[in-house]
Amino acid sequence: MPIWTKESGPAAEAAGRSARPRHIAIIMDGNGRWARSRGLPRTAGHAAGAETFRKITRYCRDIGLEHLTVYAFSTENWKRAEEEVSSLMGLLKKYLLEAIATMEEERTKLYVMGDLGRLSPELRELSARALDTAEHVNGMQVNVCFNYGGRDEIRRAAQKYALDYAAGQAGELTEELFSSYLDSRSIPDPDIIIRTGGEQRISNFLLWQSAYAEYYFTDTLWPDFTPAEIDRAIEVCSRRERRFGGTK
Repeated sequence: MPIWTKESGPAAEAAGRSARPRHIAIIMDGNGRWARSRGLPRTAGHAAGAETFRKITRYCRDIGLEHLTVYAFSTENWKRAEEEVSSLMGLLKKYLLEAIATMEEERTKLYVMGDLGRLSPELRELSARALDTAEHVNGMQVNVCFNYGGRDEIRRAAQKYALDYAAGQAGELTEELFSSYLDSRSIPDPDIIIRTGGEQRISNFLLWQSAYAEYYFTDTLWPDFTPAEIDRAIEVCSRRERRFGGTK
């Protein structure tokens, strides 16, 4: 039975480790195409995608996932039409308010990953409130990547380390130390990365963290994505042998 850790074999199975992944990440692609195929504005696609996000979050919680990370808004998405960007900001605000009010009841905690400096003061304040609320909640952690880019995350981490090193507050750079400067610090690397919408590229998502992730691509547009596809991704990826650079 596949074990979603670096350890494997009878000893790991005897220790009771689950064949379920700990962490799934999703590139939620296809909202615009979903809306266009129905003669609707792109904003309608994002609204439908937000409902799918809620449904998938609850399902991942119910099957015992520890972390769910979603790509909601990239550092490049500012190039989109002002109306679309404004709609996405509104959806983030709505979700943050909802999460703050229901985290304990839903048994999920929220963390917004990315460079929040470009967000409005209101969204930054809500993100901070969500983080404070999450500290008192036990359950699955949902990591929403907003104004996020893998290269930007690595650049910001390198800058923080360089400043600490120059100030004598950081030692020799190791992978473990560098990871502590990333937005994803304290979050395990994803076991599976799912991309919906038919495209097969990583689009600057979790570049450092995805070194040994299993990728699963589906043609399903994000608003049409279902819990059954989560099961399918887990089932397909569980048949692959993860050796982390080693041999059998």
